[in-house]
Amino acid sequence: MEYQVYQVEESEKDSLAHLRIAAMRESLTAIDRFDPVRARKRFLDSFDIKATRKIEINGRLVGFYVVKNKKDHCHLEHLYIHPEYQGNKVGSSILQSIISVAQENSVALRLGALRGSRANEFYLSHGFVKVGESEWDIYYEYRDG
Repeated sequence: MEYQVYQVEESEKDSLAHLRIAAMRESLTAIDRFDPVRARKRFLDSFDIKATRKIEINGRLVGFYVVKNKKDHCHLEHLYIHPEYQGNKVGSSILQSIISVAQENSVALRLGALRGSRANEFYLSHGFVKVGESEWDIYYEYRDG
């Protein structure tokens, strides 16, 4: 499936928050933590326009991701694909491009995924290794080589 990636605009943050809620609903419901008001607030409170890219297919917003460059690694803070578009390799393709940038910069790529989420299998299948965990999240890292 062909997609385009663009820098987001400030006016799009509400649409991104809505997409995040749709993408996380299943995982959060499964652990009895689905609260759309809290999920929206958490995202908007940490919204970073400079680090956020949207994913479109035929002009429709289907996902977004946030990558922040840290001193010794890149941190993939968010990668969400709308449920209607999950399973069609868009997320895999985006993740591969993020991995490539980290490799070009010779830094590790780190992220966290909600415990019990299908995202954990997704990241493990792309070569990430578990490096830690907390009450709600599992942390992963992808290292070049």
